Amino acid sequence: MRSEVIRIYKRVHAWTGIVAGMALFIAFYAGALTIFKEPLARWVAPPHAETAMSLDEAQTLIVRALKARPEMAKDFHLYLKSAEHLPAGIGWQARPAGADEHDSASARHYVATLDATGAVRIEETHPSRLPEFIDTLHRVVGLPVDNDPSRWVMGVVAVLYALALVSGVIVLLPSLVKDFFALRVDRNPKRMWLDAHNVVGIVSLPFHVVMALTAVIFAWHDGIYRVQDTLVHGGRWANAFQRPGGPSRAAPRDPAAMLPPAELLSRVQAFSPTFEAGALQYLQATGPRAAVRVWGHDPGAHSPRALGGFVGLDPYSGKVTSTDFMPGKQDAANATVASFFALHLGTYGGTPVQWMYFLLGLAGAWLFYSGNLLWVETRRRKQAGDDSAPPVQRRDARLMAAATVGVCLGSVCGISLAIAGGKWLHVLTGEANAGIVPLYYAVFFAAVIWAFLRGAARASVHLLWLAAVLAFAIPLTTLLAWLFPSLGLWAHGSAAALGVDATALMGGIGFAWLARVAARRAWHGPRDSVWSALAAKPPRKTNR
Repeated sequence: MRSEVIRIYKRVHAWTGIVAGMALFIAFYAGALTIFKEPLARWVAPPHAETAMSLDEAQTLIVRALKARPEMAKDFHLYLKSAEHLPAGIGWQARPAGADEHDSASARHYVATLDATGAVRIEETHPSRLPEFIDTLHRVVGLPVDNDPSRWVMGVVAVLYALALVSGVIVLLPSLVKDFFALRVDRNPKRMWLDAHNVVGIVSLPFHVVMALTAVIFAWHDGIYRVQDTLVHGGRWANAFQRPGGPSRAAPRDPAAMLPPAELLSRVQAFSPTFEAGALQYLQATGPRAAVRVWGHDPGAHSPRALGGFVGLDPYSGKVTSTDFMPGKQDAANATVASFFALHLGTYGGTPVQWMYFLLGLAGAWLFYSGNLLWVETRRRKQAGDDSAPPVQRRDARLMAAATVGVCLGSVCGISLAIAGGKWLHVLTGEANAGIVPLYYAVFFAAVIWAFLRGAARASVHLLWLAAVLAFAIPLTTLLAWLFPSLGLWAHGSAAALGVDATALMGGIGFAWLARVAARRAWHGPRDSVWSALAAKPPRKTNR
């Protein structure tokens, strides 16, 4: 391959990486945590007094709750498994008119249970929005608003991401055999970082190709679905995932005529013995087009959502009405679409695949961080001799280094504080959700400002130590809950919740180690580097 072609692709790789790198760092770091969205929800959730609703009581509760609150017939859930973050009875949400379907922040949550006398008790609940907020950061690359324009921006970033992947592979091809798995630690730090960047990039290339392609599809999936529905399904496919019904003057149907949940589950079990149900979602339960979605997983098939997939039934007759989103029962076209979701979300292969995605997500975040650092190093002005004064580094290199440190480490610190703060805000104010987003963005923007004020070298040390402290705050919160119950904190003994503490502890240790390495380089490394705390500063302008 000609050298001028390689140079062109190097420029494409560098600039696409620079433009999209910091946004992709946030997307990958938050996305890695989103793989364990359910454990995070369980860790931050206050304990429930009640246990999960039994199937024997469920039908009675559904009938009585619908009579007390007819509006809940539009959409409510019956959860079949007990967990810290799931309501014990039946739960539903009320959204304001015109709210974005992806925006969960505006929804109000309600739960209905039966008291000791058999009467319906309805109360508003405030489940933590922490997992959804982290997922939002992942889906809109750190932008503060979750709406269509933000998702379109994410789509543009994903396209740049794909270009960086293709150009990076082309650049590395001529020296792939020689440099693959080469990690030259005995040379200058730039060479070592480049070797590590290349190895991680090539080893995880299939993962990144999948992420780039599926992210583009997610960004513009509404348009893709409309084209597929028109060309392939004749306009019928969209009805499977849309809420059935609509304005109707027909008299409400009697919910007592619905089949009991146990009977619906037995119909699903007979239809697919390997399907494991987790929840029943009732839609327009008293309307002429009532439906129930039985959500769950099939160990032998991929799922289109983290929640799993669903089979649609008529709650009055028990007839199966849709298998378009049911794991293991989809046709080729729907299975292909669902595979994009499964490949992006890691909803196949169980826990081993989840941990693999988690580690690959963190490695991807490091890939973009290291790419920006390498860009800065390639513009480094070197010192002429040991006795000469270090040169003043280029302004664009200094600004990019500060932005990389501030944005990337600021997002790390902000997410850790949001997780730990999810419990402390609940104790201190009685309402955690209102404070999670301000906590994150306060730390994020403070970190960015600090990086520009103090410079990349000093700020990286400070922010890495802050990241370690905030990561340690997560297991420390659990420890304080066990030692001092009077504080009002809580600690769950489930493996999922304890896994959050263990992972945060390991993360804190890792950040502390990185802080020591960064400090050593800042004070004892080459002075002709942006990453030196002793580097020459640009002269100040004076007014004459």
